[in-house]
Amino acid sequence: MSYVTEVPAADSVTALAHFSALLEFETDCWDVHEALNNGKQDFVLLDVRSASLYAQGHISGAIHLPHGKIVPAKLTDYPDGTVFVTYCAGPYCNGAIRGAIRLAQLGRPVKTMPGGITGWLDEGFTLETLASME
Repeated sequence: MSYVTEVPAADSVTALAHFSALLEFETDCWDVHEALNNGKQDFVLLDVRSASLYAQGHISGAIHLPHGKIVPAKLTDYPDGTVFVTYCAGPYCNGAIRGAIRLAQLGRPVKTMPGGITGWLDEGFTLETLASME
């Protein structure tokens, strides 16, 4: 017996509930890319990293709002019910989760994009820099 099967897998009903629930909290780079490029963006994409990292490269169309600066005054332009998607550097960065916590504390619907910049680049998508926007 391996460490993988030492603890039995969940039954199908439990697994279905668990994996279905994950999609309430997370989205992936591919789905975000598709929405941004097919006119189906029904969310606000937040880059919650530092200003210097945002300047070095971010997803085109992302709003820069570091997780520590997510406060009610920064959200006044977004009606209640606006869905936010947070991302940071990648799967080993917890900035997206920190941002999601702050948004949830403010009563805002939110998902994270766990792959972040790393996942975005792994999918073959490009980044925009502040220099390229000038």
